[in-house]
Amino acid sequence: MILIRRLWLVPAFFIACVVYYLFLHTGSNVQSPSVSPGGSAPLGKLHWTKHPERYPITDLRSPPAGPIQNIPKIQYDFQLRPESLDEKKTRETRLGVVRDAFIHAWNGYKKHAWGADEVGPISGTARMSFGGWGATLVDTMDTLWIMDLKEDFEQCVEAVKKIDFTTSQEEMINVFETTIRYLGGFLAAYDLSDGRYPALLDKARELGEILYSAFDTPNHMPMARWQWRVTAVGKEIEPSTNTLLAEIGSLSVEFTRLSQVTGDVKYFDVIQRIAETMESAQNQTKIPGLWPTIVNAKALTFDVNHFTMGGMADSTYEYLPKQWMMLGGRDGKYKHMYEEAIEAAKRYLFFRPLVPGGEDLLFSGNAGLTTLETIPISSLEPQGQHLACFVGGMVGIGAKIFGRPDDLPVARRLVDGCLWAYNSMPSGLMPETFHLSACQVGVDPPPPGKCEWTDAKWYEAVWKKNSPTPPRDATPSEMGKKLVDQNRLAVGYTDQGDNRYILRPEAIESIFVLYRITGDKKLQDAAWAMFQRINTATKTSIAHAAVNDVRLPMPEQSDRMESFWLAETLKYFYLIFSEPSVVDLDRWVLNTEAHPLKRPTTT
Repeated sequence: MILIRRLWLVPAFFIACVVYYLFLHTGSNVQSPSVSPGGSAPLGKLHWTKHPERYPITDLRSPPAGPIQNIPKIQYDFQLRPESLDEKKTRETRLGVVRDAFIHAWNGYKKHAWGADEVGPISGTARMSFGGWGATLVDTMDTLWIMDLKEDFEQCVEAVKKIDFTTSQEEMINVFETTIRYLGGFLAAYDLSDGRYPALLDKARELGEILYSAFDTPNHMPMARWQWRVTAVGKEIEPSTNTLLAEIGSLSVEFTRLSQVTGDVKYFDVIQRIAETMESAQNQTKIPGLWPTIVNAKALTFDVNHFTMGGMADSTYEYLPKQWMMLGGRDGKYKHMYEEAIEAAKRYLFFRPLVPGGEDLLFSGNAGLTTLETIPISSLEPQGQHLACFVGGMVGIGAKIFGRPDDLPVARRLVDGCLWAYNSMPSGLMPETFHLSACQVGVDPPPPGKCEWTDAKWYEAVWKKNSPTPPRDATPSEMGKKLVDQNRLAVGYTDQGDNRYILRPEAIESIFVLYRITGDKKLQDAAWAMFQRINTATKTSIAHAAVNDVRLPMPEQSDRMESFWLAETLKYFYLIFSEPSVVDLDRWVLNTEAHPLKRPTTT
């Protein structure tokens, strides 16, 4: 009898415990605002001050010099197919509707929660969730500029001058979230406005100096969940033994741009050290080419046996091609790491699901090393995640800039998978997480008939996913049919884990990127249908709200609107209906919070 031992189940349980500690065991973070417009903290609080570094760096790495490489074009040449007058009218009408939705949500924030991190879209409550410095305000500035809402933009510029980043009501500062939302927001607003507002660069420099303190550790790896008060009183910090991959591997784009605009190479130095560590470890992990979801940043070990391009890891992979572009193609390690990672993902993470009609879709799942008798093999967990929908756009960009044309159809199949997930739900919205039945692991075509749909195949897959013991009084197919009814499973799903839609941007992000790459107007139509469903389900009298259960035609709303709704989701919906020259992907790199940063054009 063949014995398969799933060694990665124990690490998966460990990861669940870590996630609970990091994300859920935090108590309520809804409170009345105690900041003035612009985010100034109350008086009498502890303030960060610059102390002499315990572990000063003397051998600073500098950004690569020399001629910028000739990076292949990403965007389709839209002049090859000029739009008709009717097409232009339709596009501009859609653009206006998206802009109106943005203005509705933005005005709700301004009226009810100006200066706070978020607004409760149902209650109007101000929420402090990301340092208490006005996350929505800073996160939204570049969208205001792109949508030509310059008066509001300048109001934000005046407000951010008052933000005091040296103090916070929070005990812990998430370096990653602060970097992508605040630092990225300042840098993008500065770049888009061509440096006309020096206060934006001043704030970026101020925040960068503060965040740099999180890297003052023995090995110069950051304390990702930074106990800033410890630093503020001059005590020593150290990186965590349980650091999420995304939180250590997703700082490169912003810190590099900060070095470029300030001329201070120390910011590039600290993220380059992380990159060197990751490059060294990449082919030493349990699945070579991929890094595990959790990293021991103190010992610099990558031993955890869980791999994904979804939540907790996502933007580390996203930033490999983006950092390569931010450096003008002059540092080959980022290209090399991307190509190693994408080859492993195409083999071990990507899967074709069993779906009605046998559509040729792809999703990016999770994997871990198992043993088949005594032979180590990778085992796929066919989980879909909304967070992982960014992968299609990433693969599309990689296909263009790295000369990998065979990857472009892979990118489209990944985008089509996320579109299917939206269209499969009664609400027309994609759930946070779910499981499917993988009829083919990897991107190669399946054997004939393997991915052909039958109800019996689906029912049996549902039973296998949910029942650890063999059925006694019925066939697996009959038992699976009962489980479908009991668990309210939509057709094609074997399990529905988190049925919320929380206004996430990843699907429209990849649709936008693929549209700019291919010029395929069907993607614009798909985006419009998606936007209409989202707007209908989420709009409130104040703004837009997350929803609790996408399996319902009109889901119940919840009182949460994260800043990425204005910073990312509505920005991508706007950009897909904009002229292709607006945030041209051959001139800009969008960080993982959709903040456009200028690509270098000279040495």
